Amino acid sequence: MMGDERSEVAFFDVETTVPTRPGQGFAILEFGAILVCPRKLVEQETYSTLVRPTDLSLISTLSVRCNGINPEAVTSAPTFAEIADKVYDILHGRIWAGHNILKFDCHRIREAFSGVNKPAPEPKGIIDTLVLLTQRFGRRAGDMKMASLATYFGLGQQIHRSLDDVRMNLEVLKYCATVLFLESSLPDIFTENSWVSPNAITRSRTNGRTSPEKTDFSVDTPSPSIKTESHVESTAEINPFNMDEFEESLLSDVMEDESGLYSPGSSTTATESFIGCTDFLEPNEISIPLVSVSLTPFYRGSEKIQVLHDYGELQVCCRRMKVRFGISKKYFNKAGWPRLSFVVDASSDLCKILDVVDDLAQKLSVDSGSSSEWRPVVTRKPGFMNYPTVRLNLPTVIDGSISRWITEIYQKESSTTQKLFFSRFDVTELESLITPGTFVDAYFSMDSYDVQQNAGIRLVANKLIVHST
Repeated sequence: MMGDERSEVAFFDVETTVPTRPGQGFAILEFGAILVCPRKLVEQETYSTLVRPTDLSLISTLSVRCNGINPEAVTSAPTFAEIADKVYDILHGRIWAGHNILKFDCHRIREAFSGVNKPAPEPKGIIDTLVLLTQRFGRRAGDMKMASLATYFGLGQQIHRSLDDVRMNLEVLKYCATVLFLESSLPDIFTENSWVSPNAITRSRTNGRTSPEKTDFSVDTPSPSIKTESHVESTAEINPFNMDEFEESLLSDVMEDESGLYSPGSSTTATESFIGCTDFLEPNEISIPLVSVSLTPFYRGSEKIQVLHDYGELQVCCRRMKVRFGISKKYFNKAGWPRLSFVVDASSDLCKILDVVDDLAQKLSVDSGSSSEWRPVVTRKPGFMNYPTVRLNLPTVIDGSISRWITEIYQKESSTTQKLFFSRFDVTELESLITPGTFVDAYFSMDSYDVQQNAGIRLVANKLIVHST
């Protein structure tokens, strides 16, 4: 039943085995959840249990795990089939919350229910606190893992047991919210220099020459250094304490140029660190029946549409996209900061996926009460219907007195790919790099907007690899 009585937020966590060979999946070892009143943040129900995998050979190495789960305890635990009804009752029709659940826990739940031939629970909405806190709290706690956040606030050590981790997650959320509340009350005093990590690395680019981070790695096998650096670089984002600035980003005028319309929203995905190709699917890897949309909490009680694939955020990798129109710098928001984007040709496979996303998102928008005009993400102009295009948006953030883009940009020459570093963030640098006819490998996410009677999905470039001509 999905009525108003299921208004609690279900914070949950799973502990699993770790695959030791290719093709081996995860097996849930423990499930823990608390139902929390969203108005008072108090626990209303608690459930936790160990889970016995069907294949007991998966637990042969548990004695060395740091979380205290041992083979003896797991062997005597119920199977997932025995607890599936209880888990379903806890999760179905409620808002789900947890740390990194979009990329891990949601997938494990779906797999577990599929393994016992039962329908998986469906969320009313999803709050991934890793995404939320990275966006709103910044990277003050480093990599923003639960253990790092707990250490930052002095909450003790994360022990990797489901119920303990869930409660720690809620406490971390309370602490972050309290800090943000205090800082928003006196922003001139509290927020001065407090939100940029002391470990931030300054990008540099001089005389038009690139400073390579690493000069010899394969595009298909991303260097581990990408992950390490991105954890400390993406520190200056839209300031969550400046409500005028944040509201400005939501209410900026919709713009139109060669290939369609764009409305700047606040993307949760653009602020996440890029961790390689594994989280991005190529069009031929995307199963259309697994594409879905849901509403997720956004700003001041509002909701926005989130695009999912198999319960995780849909992120796409398209290689060798041809640039149709270069960097647009004709449009600015009311604060005078540029809105950067460019237009690329879209393959038929990509268009099929984006058309499905459009249809699902538009229906949900209408069902949610929006009367805004829907703007398709794929542009098909009269006379050029066989040459569809899409716009890739480069999100910009305020960093002191300058506006900079946070898209990671690389340049590929022959077999070598180098990361580009920028110090001045001059748009002319991008104009000379991303020109019509250039090919780019684009790693992008999808962000919904509904502003001033215009609504749609925009593509947000997380990472670009520009092929040298």
